[in-house]
Amino acid sequence: MADEPTPEVPPAPDYSADHDGVEPVPEPRAFKLKKRPPTSTNRQQSFTRRRVFRFLNLFLALLITGAVAVYAWGVTEFNAAGPSTSPVTVNLSRGTSLRGISEQLQGAGVLRYAEVFNLAVRVQKKARALKAGEYVLPAAISPKRIMEVLIEGGTVVHKITIAEGLQIAQILDLIAATQNLDGLIPGDNEAPPHEGTLLPETYHFELGESRSDLIARMQQDMKSVVASAWGTRANGLPFETPQEAVILASIVEKETSLASERARIAGVFINRLRRGMRLQSDPTVAFGLSPDAPLGRPLRRSDLKTDHPFNTYVHKGLPPSPICNPGRAAIEAVLNPMATRDLYFVADGTGGHVFAPTLAEHNSNVAKWRKLERARKAK
Repeated sequence: MADEPTPEVPPAPDYSADHDGVEPVPEPRAFKLKKRPPTSTNRQQSFTRRRVFRFLNLFLALLITGAVAVYAWGVTEFNAAGPSTSPVTVNLSRGTSLRGISEQLQGAGVLRYAEVFNLAVRVQKKARALKAGEYVLPAAISPKRIMEVLIEGGTVVHKITIAEGLQIAQILDLIAATQNLDGLIPGDNEAPPHEGTLLPETYHFELGESRSDLIARMQQDMKSVVASAWGTRANGLPFETPQEAVILASIVEKETSLASERARIAGVFINRLRRGMRLQSDPTVAFGLSPDAPLGRPLRRSDLKTDHPFNTYVHKGLPPSPICNPGRAAIEAVLNPMATRDLYFVADGTGGHVFAPTLAEHNSNVAKWRKLERARKAK
């Protein structure tokens, strides 16, 4: 079979060259949406949104302005003088909430607005720092200063003064009659304190302190004073224990009220103890006859012969316990007595005493004293 001739393939058109009569293919055009003209509904919605935004902006501005104004007013009020025109006493009980304190202060007339005080204290995180107690708040005190006072705890301090030489029963009567203390004397299931265990002093206390706590303080103070004085005692004293020192101090306390005589009278009793002489102290006899209260009458000659453990005219040495509660000065006088040769003393009629180293001199002094007594009674 004869080969058939291969058909000729025409060449591909050359589009890159210019050819007469041939138009280039146009590029596709982007599709564009035509904007629709705004309708009346769209215009109304846009207007409404603008009105809402304007209103919200105005409201927010007014709110901020009002808040700033209220804050400025609160700060001014917190620092301003209060409404009280005279000092006011308030008693804030333990456990009272900040709101309760604020309302109590407003009720007492020292705050105009309890909420200002309440909020200011909370903002400054000082609520837990406020202390309970009794306060005297001065006239026109500002809320800020009230907060500071309650934080400082400047409560009213009360006091009770216990004189030297009182017996336990007398001291307990004073404590029982003192206002602003709380509780009974003695407390529940508590025994009364022993004679010579309470230190005479001026004691300060806050409103509501218990009477038993005050007594405990007085006992601790006595122990501290005795221990301190015992540590600096003179050598060669005729007793061996702090308790014996308190016993002798109680006798010295009852024998004289003059500070200048305590050490000398202590020296007289020290001399008598060293010699084994009876102390012959009238106050010991009186206490033995009436240990629960002062005797309330002068001693009689027959009293000096009455046999009881506290009669130092009958028994040698110290009595079995103190006869009163001696003060610090009497305790120190006994532990560091005056060096003296005196063995006797008697009242001189002026509140003091005349001292003598011998019985003859003492008898002469006693005679003078009795003469003064007779002259005084004759008037």
